[in-house]
Amino acid sequence: MFNAPKIILASSLLALVPACSQELSPEEQAVLDARMADEAQPTNMIAVLQNDADLSTASMMVGLSGVGAEMQDNGPYTAFVANNAAFNKIEAEKLSELLSADNKEQLAAIAEYGLVKGGMTAADISKAITDGGGTASIPTVGGGTLKASMDGDAIVLEDGAGNMARVVKADVTSSNGTLHIVDNLLMPA
Repeated sequence: MFNAPKIILASSLLALVPACSQELSPEEQAVLDARMADEAQPTNMIAVLQNDADLSTASMMVGLSGVGAEMQDNGPYTAFVANNAAFNKIEAEKLSELLSADNKEQLAAIAEYGLVKGGMTAADISKAITDGGGTASIPTVGGGTLKASMDGDAIVLEDGAGNMARVVKADVTSSNGTLHIVDNLLMPA
């Protein structure tokens, strides 16, 4: 009826199955690690914003403005996104007022002012500046124009209000475009 040796043998064999299945060659482990890293990466611009703690204020602005929902699966776009340090340059009371849900139109205007249709890498922007004799005009989704120039190796943008922003991190890729992180909030005129 009860055969103890067979049960012990079966239990021992079952215990070995997980151990065997977890052993991967270094090549197999590298492939698995690469796949897991790819799957963990954000895919679209909105996911990239939400995944980067240094862009949390910009993420909030885009979300409150409603522009994020529009651009989430569309594109390609080029986005010039202010980092948190750029938002911290704004007086706290003014920033709080700006980031109010009641201020949706102004937030949308600011978000769309830093957004360009089509994908542009830093190399594309640099080439346009060179081809333009030292400056390039970049039309934005919001109907404005950014004026791009170079300061050494850095791309500098001038907004409609005359403010200057330097690209501090270029070519952050996403499934629907490229983000360039800037050190100042770009504002329409």
